[in-house]
Amino acid sequence: MKSLFDKVSSKCSKITTRSYSTSFSLGISCLDKTLRPHICAIYGFVRFADEIVDTFHDYDKKKLLDRFEKDTYLAIEEGISLNPILNSFQLAVNTYKIESELIDLFLKSMKMDLQDNEYNQVSFENYILGSAEVVGLMCLHVFCYGDDSMYQSLKPKAMKLGSAFQKINFLRDLNADYNELGRTYFPGLDIAQFNESSKKDIEKSIEEDFRMGYEGIKGLPKSSRFGVYLAYVYYYSLFKKIRDTPSYNILQSRIRIPNNKKYSLLFTSYLRHSFNRI
Repeated sequence: MKSLFDKVSSKCSKITTRSYSTSFSLGISCLDKTLRPHICAIYGFVRFADEIVDTFHDYDKKKLLDRFEKDTYLAIEEGISLNPILNSFQLAVNTYKIESELIDLFLKSMKMDLQDNEYNQVSFENYILGSAEVVGLMCLHVFCYGDDSMYQSLKPKAMKLGSAFQKINFLRDLNADYNELGRTYFPGLDIAQFNESSKKDIEKSIEEDFRMGYEGIKGLPKSSRFGVYLAYVYYYSLFKKIRDTPSYNILQSRIRIPNNKKYSLLFTSYLRHSFNRI
């Protein structure tokens, strides 16, 4: 039966999420159980595309990404794919009427990563839109259970939260992106001249994105609020650690939040959630 294959596909997306991200796995586990499979499906889709452009260096990345794109739209159109990650993704897309425009923008950003790019302000904003903001909007469709009025009201804030997360990733991975992948995302940034001043300018932008994103979290349904809040807490904790790290250290090591600290944040976040202090 197709329902059994769908369950197997969902498990594959869940395994993918757990394998690649402790933080997001914990956040997803704090969502209502009806939401978890669909958010894992979105994460699995995004992660596989990202893996193509970031790690498959011994293969023809463009050919793989083109095939992945073709198979994605075929899965959505036919309501099935023998690729279990795409099968679970199409189920989320078709269940919650996720617009093809969001998928188009995401894949467009992935294609930008196939080239060694230095971004100006316009291309940087376009990349953030496609690589992070629209992913937040895909998830928001699920969180809103198809309520379009709620979706439209939370849309700008969800985009800002996705933007904050992505900018933190860029700042954390500054050294690896430049030296291993030949990428410099922040517009006008000369890695050789990266200093406290340029770091603070980036941090100011992230702080503003976080502020607006937090306002959106408070408007989410109870079924998703705690899970998204936990992701926010994890990323804000990472942001504070990066903010307290000298600029020259950012270029030498990858800043992380240890797992024991993550579980501590989970506990304190749950208490805040339980007492309606989010």
